[in-house]
Formats: sequence, C-alpha cells, structure tokens
Amino acid sequence: MTLGVMADFGVDCERDGAARFHIRSGQRYRGGAHRIEPDALGAHYFFAAAAVTGGRVRVNGIGRCSPQGDARFVDVLAAMGAAVTRGDDFLEVTGPPQLDGIDVDLNEMSDTALTLAAIAPFARAPVRIRNVAHIRLQESDRLHAAATELRRLGVAVTERPDGIEIHPSSVKPATVQTYDDHRVAMSFALIGLRVPGIRIADPACVAKTFPDYFARLESLRR
Repeated sequence: MTLGVMADFGVDCERDGAARFHIRSGQRYRGGAHRIEPDALGAHYFFAAAAVTGGRVRVNGIGRCSPQGDARFVDVLAAMGAAVTRGDDFLEVTGPPQLDGIDVDLNEMSDTALTLAAIAPFARAPVRIRNVAHIRLQESDRLHAAATELRRLGVAVTERPDGIEIHPSSVKPATVQTYDDHRVAMSFALIGLRVPGIRIADPACVAKTFPDYFARLESLRR
C-alpha cells in the first residue's frame, strides 16, 4: 500500500523481496488527486454481521482489487458459506442460513481473528484460527481474551499457543469484559445480533479507532 501511494505521487521503488527496497535518487513527489479507500478493517465487522445473521451488507468504495489485506476477510466468509459479490467499487456479503466451520491461517489479517472467533459458535462445525501467536502481544492477549470471554458465554473453546478452536455452542447471555481493547468490544458486540442479553462492559474503548461504532451497528440492526 505504501509503495502504491508513493508511485501515485511520482516516486518509484524497486522491491527486492520482503526486506530490501531501492529508491533512485533524483525523484521528486508531485501533487495531485489521490483516492483513499474506506477502511477494510472497520468494514469487516459489518461483513461479519451479515454473515452471522443471514443478512446482506454492501460496502461501497472497496472493490475486488483493493490493496488492503483485510479486504480478504470476505474470502474467509465465503469459505464458510456466505455469498460474496465483488465489484470494481464495492464488496457485498450475504449470509447463509448457517455458517460452515473452517480451519484458517489468519497471520496476514490477524486483526480479524477476534471477529471470526466471535461468530464461530454459530457455525455448524468447529472453527480453527491458526498462526496468530503475535496477537497475544497487542492491546490485550487477544487469544486468551477471546477464549476467556467465549467461555463466559458458555462456548466450548480450545486455546492453543498460536491460535484458538471454537466449537458449535449454545451461547448464553453475559457481560463481556473488554480488557481496554477496542477490537474485543467491537467483535463480541456482534454476538448480540443473535443472542439477547449480551452486554459490553466498556463500550467507550472503541474510541481508539471507531468512536461511533455502536451507533452504526444499531442503525444497521434496524
């Protein structure tokens, strides 16, 4: 994404693998118009909402050629049975009657792991998330937080060093602790679309990245 923006403003970079970059001297940035996509990570909660409720959500401005890695979360939902429509300037998800289980490596879009974990109990088969050990070192130990809060909701969970496996379960109402982590709050709020009585202990923690998240989620629910 960074190299693409540089090129749009007139500076080319030659890439040699993942660790070496060559930028020729004498290049200069030039002004001009640049289109910025909506945030695919912020959008993925609403794609998940459609998937878990059997509803439909279209997000305009993010298309099939998006450079954002998190836009590929719709591929995960497609593998779980959701219908995904990819346009040049939109992505749309329609949820199935029931989600399928999945075994997925989320290393390259690890910020979506909590969301997948939150909707996983509603799948017909286990959901296994792998290769995300590094999310233990983010705003919270996100793997342990997910396991702890899912168990609080009555969900059968296996926590592993690099991931988590969630089994189909009947979710019971409870108050979800957020660990001062915005992604825990936003992800677990989606469970409330299916189960009455889900409460988020500290909803204000979403202010870090998405201050009006709950207002937008409520408008979608209506």
